[in-house]
Amino acid sequence: MLKIYDKSNVGELHEKLKNRIGSAFGEAQKVAEKIIGDVRENGDEALVRYAKIFDGVDIEPRDFYISEAEANEICGKCDKNLMRIMEKAAQNIEEYHKKQTQNSYVISKDGIIMGQRALPLEKVAMYVPGGSALYPSTVLMNAIPAKIAGVKETTILTPPKKEGVRPEIVAAAKICGIDKILKAGGAQAVAAVAYGTQSIAKTDKIVGPGNFYVAAAKKLVYGEVDIDMIAGPSEILIVADNSANPKYIAADLMSQAEHDIFASSILVTDSESLAYAANAELKKQVGNLSRGEIIEESLTNYGGCVICSDIGEAIEIANAIAPEHLELAVENCFEKLGLVKNAGSVFLGEYSPEPLGDYFAGTNHVLPTNGTARFSSPLGVDSFTKKSSFVYYSKDKLKEAGDDIAAFANAEKLTAHANSIKARDEYGK
Repeated sequence: MLKIYDKSNVGELHEKLKNRIGSAFGEAQKVAEKIIGDVRENGDEALVRYAKIFDGVDIEPRDFYISEAEANEICGKCDKNLMRIMEKAAQNIEEYHKKQTQNSYVISKDGIIMGQRALPLEKVAMYVPGGSALYPSTVLMNAIPAKIAGVKETTILTPPKKEGVRPEIVAAAKICGIDKILKAGGAQAVAAVAYGTQSIAKTDKIVGPGNFYVAAAKKLVYGEVDIDMIAGPSEILIVADNSANPKYIAADLMSQAEHDIFASSILVTDSESLAYAANAELKKQVGNLSRGEIIEESLTNYGGCVICSDIGEAIEIANAIAPEHLELAVENCFEKLGLVKNAGSVFLGEYSPEPLGDYFAGTNHVLPTNGTARFSSPLGVDSFTKKSSFVYYSKDKLKEAGDDIAAFANAEKLTAHANSIKARDEYGK
């Protein structure tokens, strides 16, 4: 099921992964651009029209937001055991993210005061997909760090459905203290909160995963609002040695392949016997899974197994790919962790499978994809915080530094900058 690569042709795999979303994303961006323009011009009317076209739902602007009474009624339909699990997961997520808070600080010395203020964003919109899979976990992962940061108003964007918003989504929103749930999805929802409509206020930032159209729309509105990232299809890369259990390896590869046909699942190992055993396990297990067809297509098109000379080389390959999720299924995994430079989230040992991070452990599952782990980070409290600096100089301290500042400005041919210093009485004589 997985194509086998080695050092001589691993570049072919890397290139395939980099190019897997190019044409599809380009087409989605053209569509998203038209939708955004329509929403900017026609506001609520465009949202009503797109709800009918894409979701098959008749909705009026007065019903865009779920009322508190409606939310309570829907939440009551959520499975009680799932509620218990989500509450437990929320506690773990909160505990982990509380360590990420940043403090403001002040530096004061001899008439000079400088500092930084860490300030929460005012309004954040969180996209929660409403397609073939259900993602209440996304609500927890986005909302809890935002609340810890102190965001004043949080809004979920989720597509309207004939049967209404799913109880699991509403229940997760209740657990997190979400302020509003907006029944709108796709590029049109992104445009609505980025630019505002007659019924919907502008936001400051849009976070959360979505399909190609949502990702393209987020890219297009960036600058009008902030975004978390342009998320691509899900990825897992497993570095494994001969001690790894092929049954576990196969199961973990499929855990990401089931997301969609563009997801990538890669095994990199120094054990040829493990590679073939994992392939056999994939064929054995996939028939028992509800999304087997998606898994098979994903593994065939964007899966792969790279056989290399040793685990050091395997981790070099992983660093070059910079996967969203990286599992180290190797002996002495903590010793190998220091070699990892590029990964969204790392899972250590055979009893730390990737779904642990997706749902329960507390680390965030909104992670950089498509190689962007080389330079970007998981969603966290800092994603919902902005910094503002301040500076105060006394009269004497400005006089002491004034000539140097003016000389620096003049060296850059910015004479008005220099004049701003010299204009003070102390330098005007």
